[in-house]
Amino acid sequence: MFRIWRVLLLILSLAILSYARSSTGNSLLVVLDPSLSKDNYSIFFKGLEEQGYELTFRAPKDVTPAIIQDGIASFAHVILFTPETKTYAKDIVPQALVDLLSKNTNVIFALGSKQTPLTSLASEFSLILPPPGTPLISHFPERDTPATVVPIPVSFPSPALTSGLSPVWYSGIPFALGNNPLLVPFLNAPSESFAADTTEDSGADAIVDAAERGGEGLWAGKDMSVVTGFQTIDGGRALFVGGIELFSDEFAKKEVTKGVKSGNAQFARDVAAWTFQESLVLRVDGSTHHKVNETQPGDKYTTNDHVVYSTHISKYNPTTCTWEPFSGLTDMQLEFTMLDPHIRTSLPPVQGKPGEYSVTFRIPDRHGVFKFVVDYKRKGWTHLHSSTTVPVVPPRHDEYPRFLSAAWPYYVGAISTSAGFVIFSVLWLAGDDRGSRRRKGAKAE
Repeated sequence: MFRIWRVLLLILSLAILSYARSSTGNSLLVVLDPSLSKDNYSIFFKGLEEQGYELTFRAPKDVTPAIIQDGIASFAHVILFTPETKTYAKDIVPQALVDLLSKNTNVIFALGSKQTPLTSLASEFSLILPPPGTPLISHFPERDTPATVVPIPVSFPSPALTSGLSPVWYSGIPFALGNNPLLVPFLNAPSESFAADTTEDSGADAIVDAAERGGEGLWAGKDMSVVTGFQTIDGGRALFVGGIELFSDEFAKKEVTKGVKSGNAQFARDVAAWTFQESLVLRVDGSTHHKVNETQPGDKYTTNDHVVYSTHISKYNPTTCTWEPFSGLTDMQLEFTMLDPHIRTSLPPVQGKPGEYSVTFRIPDRHGVFKFVVDYKRKGWTHLHSSTTVPVVPPRHDEYPRFLSAAWPYYVGAISTSAGFVIFSVLWLAGDDRGSRRRKGAKAE
């Protein structure tokens, strides 16, 4: 009987561990255009359900369930599979979608080749879309599919993607990326691809010339992106996909070459996991600071004190739904700043203490109100920010050193001068005057 209970407990534990949920919640709203069938994306939706997400479906014009109610987001994540929808309910407006991101709700946008509110919103996220009706086209490699159905190798290195993915089938529009550092590209167009309103090659020479001069060259080459993420400073994540077919069952089952299945299913799962804050999610558990050889944090520090600063970083594990210590950051820095950083130093991980990062430094010879600042921003990873204010004061009158080693030449000069004066005074005052007395006695006689 005991063995049976152990087996049942093991099965239950494995079942729980198989559900990888988001760090922000598992409620998911799917806004699906009525012209699209849910069955065409069953592999993607079923994969989300198997991960533990609770999917709710509604049409773009439906009033319920509302995305935001009484100023509070109703769902942890939203998927907008509405590439050609031009009218939405009142709760799905560009400003409401931006508010969702500010409330740490994550959104997946599926764009289309027509002008819609979503394509207009994309420009607010530093995405530069081509003119309407200009899909991505590529004639290479030679294949039996239309020129608008392109196999794209997953060559962009990202820790959010599974290594060794097969090429991804794609059909949709590309977009150029602005200089916004919050953009996180996941899949770029092939070098030989371009965006055009026809599959004929009659305008190819003009596109090549424009690419060499710039300008319209935005719509040609590997600098174009087709799947790009955006992460706000507060942690909300958005994903822009230029074609909804990337998530379809047809592309997930389609072979790239004979016997080699496409990487669409796994790629879609990877980018969704990143968007829903399953992967590359970090947090600062806490930070401490104290003088060397002490343990209690100081309420103030004196100039030239030696201080130890430590912080603890955790990473979310979607498999166990827990936060685990993470020591994999090798380029984190600490700033000791007052308006401008007076000290900027590396903050390395501590050997033997998972998740702990520490550094020792000397307080600068400048008093005022300072801050310990950790501001870690890397593409794809959660932005880490920690700030602790501490005053720095000059030494008290009885805390200055009695003697300065650099002033010993002056000390020696003063002492030697004083000693010479004393010796001269003693010799002058206590000298022998018998010779003068004898001369005076001779004159008297």
